[in-house]
Amino acid sequence: MEDVVIIGAGPAGLSAGIYASRYLMKHVIIGSLPGGLITTAHKVENYPGFNSLSGWELGQKFEEHARILGANLVADEATSIVKEPDGTFRIATPGSVYQSKAVLLAYGTKRRHLDVPGEGKFAGRGVSYCSVCDGAFFRDRVVGVIGGANAACDGALYLSDVAREVYLIYRKGALRAEPSMVDLLTHNPKIKTILNTNVTSLFGEEQLESVTLDKPYQGAVSLDLDGLFIEIGSEPDHHILTGLGVELDEENYIRIDARQHTSTPGVYAAGDITTGSAKFQQAITAASEGAIAAMSIFQDLKKNG
Repeated sequence: MEDVVIIGAGPAGLSAGIYASRYLMKHVIIGSLPGGLITTAHKVENYPGFNSLSGWELGQKFEEHARILGANLVADEATSIVKEPDGTFRIATPGSVYQSKAVLLAYGTKRRHLDVPGEGKFAGRGVSYCSVCDGAFFRDRVVGVIGGANAACDGALYLSDVAREVYLIYRKGALRAEPSMVDLLTHNPKIKTILNTNVTSLFGEEQLESVTLDKPYQGAVSLDLDGLFIEIGSEPDHHILTGLGVELDEENYIRIDARQHTSTPGVYAAGDITTGSAKFQQAITAASEGAIAAMSIFQDLKKNG
């Protein structure tokens, strides 16, 4: 019997594991991507203690720290959570079943899709949802990035080191990334920004060849592209919560209190899936929520015997 099973191996889950080890709680961290989505970031320059490093490096440091302190990381995906009549939990993965006194939900979010014609057809054949993961396949090619927040702008900057030309396409009238990042984009001759514009469909034979825009750019509504990177943020995927009764807000984020409790006793949540971190979605806020959750779980288990 574990004291807590932590579902998710990103900053929130690994931070919780670090503190769970310090509290001498028996725990397992279940996650298919050690380090979480931060590992796909081209560069991280706002995490305290590190002037600049790649998201992959930061994720690896989180994982290494957790392992050194004794965290048990399982590279797997939780498929169900059942609360037993005695108040304990049964967590299943494709290969194992775990019993625990508490559960911490820290599984982060999933990438948003455009949901336009051709997107599914060209997924993996010109369409990608991770600039850093797949950018190297488009060396000296012409690519587009959709989005206007930090992820999209960071992706465009990374791709400008790889591709011949980068089009940053955003549906609003101004980019909303950090000002320092927007400044770098503005002065990068390989990046062309197209504002107030949506991609409405994708075309090609076996591979992506072009996209259609909902308004003309330089006199044409068709833009020739070898690759398209969709970086329009992420959203929670709560299929695992079926039957647990965990309360969500109107945007599908898990409601938590100041100590990371959810509406279901014994179930805690931390990171980008919560109402606490949803509006900022930064590694530092996810990590802090993971630490708070571990403390709360320790105190609650101690109080309840």
